[in-house]
Amino acid sequence: MRLLLALACMNGLKLFQMDVKNAFLNGIVNEEIFVSQPPGFEDHLSPNHVYKLKKVLYGLKQARKQWYERLSSFLLSHHYERGNIDKTLFIKEYNSTIILVQIYVDDIIFGSTNDKLCEEFVIAMQGKFEILMMGELSFFLGLQINQSKEGIFLCQSMYCKDILKRFETENCKAATTAMSTNCYMSADEAGTTMDQTKYRGLIGSLLYLIASRPDIMFVVCLCARFQSNPRESHFKAAKRILKYLNGTTSVGLWYPSHSHIHLAGYSDSDFAGCKLDRKSTSGTCHLLGSSLISWHNKKQACVALSTIEAEYIVAGSCYVSSNNWRTLG
Repeated sequence: MRLLLALACMNGLKLFQMDVKNAFLNGIVNEEIFVSQPPGFEDHLSPNHVYKLKKVLYGLKQARKQWYERLSSFLLSHHYERGNIDKTLFIKEYNSTIILVQIYVDDIIFGSTNDKLCEEFVIAMQGKFEILMMGELSFFLGLQINQSKEGIFLCQSMYCKDILKRFETENCKAATTAMSTNCYMSADEAGTTMDQTKYRGLIGSLLYLIASRPDIMFVVCLCARFQSNPRESHFKAAKRILKYLNGTTSVGLWYPSHSHIHLAGYSDSDFAGCKLDRKSTSGTCHLLGSSLISWHNKKQACVALSTIEAEYIVAGSCYVSSNNWRTLG
């Protein structure tokens, strides 16, 4: 999604959104599936008979797959090309123009350098499926998207305020940083045990927030390591993140328009930063032009015996990710 927004800015695309009504009901069953007679549709002459499905119903495991196969077949028949890495991204080039189509279940985002291609796409979709046009892209999967001539601003301020309200911290004093400089998190086996459900709910909410907030990724992933047995010290560190968010709810990502298409990756690693198992922590990020499209923070799987080995591990993961992004773009 972030890559699509970055490409849209660089090519001067205006993105639009449509919703397919009852998307899963458009899937066609390619195997024999039988269901019992539902209430209100019983055949009184043959009460022991079952129905054979011709189309997919909501609740079937095959629903998502069959819907995607029908939609992708439809787009491929109209000369769209499927992405090599992201199979939900479809691209069509016509002369010197291009149209991008991103699929997420029943939500479709599209944009083109030629308005005529957008009109043809909408007409083709309306002729095949029942769709609802939602205009310019402004809200998608909890992400608030503001499109302008200067670029695109991406944030989750509404979701952030929901988190603060859910955990009753909307009126707390704001913190200047997400983590104190003298904070050290350990297993803290002697500390007071906290409610696992509440702690995991908080961490899960924060993990979704890092989709547009790389500034809190390290501390959120650090707190996530102690979900199996959270202590009071861990919960205190997680609440410090909420205090930081209380003063930075409107922070997000800015993608400037008409920048040069150049993929750059950066990586860094500490050495034996975790005192529990002496493993190092890797950090990477990728920028397409001036747009931050990907970031990553994770404890390494093995124990590095030197700083050079730790740096090689993170550099290797950054290189693999760069190749994936380059292929996807």
